[in-house]
Amino acid sequence: MISENLISNLLRTLPEGRIVDICIGLHWTAVVLEVEGEYRCGLASTLAGEHDHTGQADIPRAGYLTASPASELAAFLLEAHPTRRSLGLATINALLPVPQSWTEENAEETILRLGRRKRVALIGHFPFVPRLREQLDHLDVLDQTPKAGDLPPEAAPDVLPRADVIAITSMTLHNGTLENLLQLCRPQSQVMLLGPSTPLSPLLFRYRVDFLAGSLVEDIDAVMSAVAQGGNFRQVHRAGVRLVTLKASRMGAEFAPHGSASA
Repeated sequence: MISENLISNLLRTLPEGRIVDICIGLHWTAVVLEVEGEYRCGLASTLAGEHDHTGQADIPRAGYLTASPASELAAFLLEAHPTRRSLGLATINALLPVPQSWTEENAEETILRLGRRKRVALIGHFPFVPRLREQLDHLDVLDQTPKAGDLPPEAAPDVLPRADVIAITSMTLHNGTLENLLQLCRPQSQVMLLGPSTPLSPLLFRYRVDFLAGSLVEDIDAVMSAVAQGGNFRQVHRAGVRLVTLKASRMGAEFAPHGSASA
């Protein structure tokens, strides 16, 4: 499976780190690590399991996780439990170094730049969808809970093979559906993985992805407070998060775009 192989390969690229703090908030999960003397914070959207106050623990060793190796928590992304996967992805994002080359361009701006006079498909209904619909010639939005004008996930086999630009929420890495969606994309299409949970790792460029639109935490204390107090992403963003985009061609030949011979 692409998604499982991708995660396993990604885990192998990560350094070890010392866990400093963990917060599993209402909307976001945040992990603070120390890696080689540098403090880093990673985010991931919080996915909740069933609320069972007396049954099996959602998070094993809750209250003692700061004593665990960071690599052990990162591997939670391979587990089935949604909250553990959130913790695993946030840990991965904290372990990843700040990219050397990125542009301060958010996902909306990139989609608009790439998608004019093109067929665009967006997996996940983001707040900027109304603005995209006003400016793009053709936009299909697919979502698990479709809003007015959206399509259900079952439309993906019909929509994605015809799209020129495809933007996929990083929640699909969370829920294990990324593999099937990437297999539906034409080699000639431009594919973006987007959302604050997106791992900013050039390794992903080997997996049919051309752009990574994610986030960098700049004010760790303020972001941790916002997450702990149930902040949504607009609040967490204001607290100290920068939205950035990585492009495959900026990262060198080793991580060439999926349409190239070296992919």
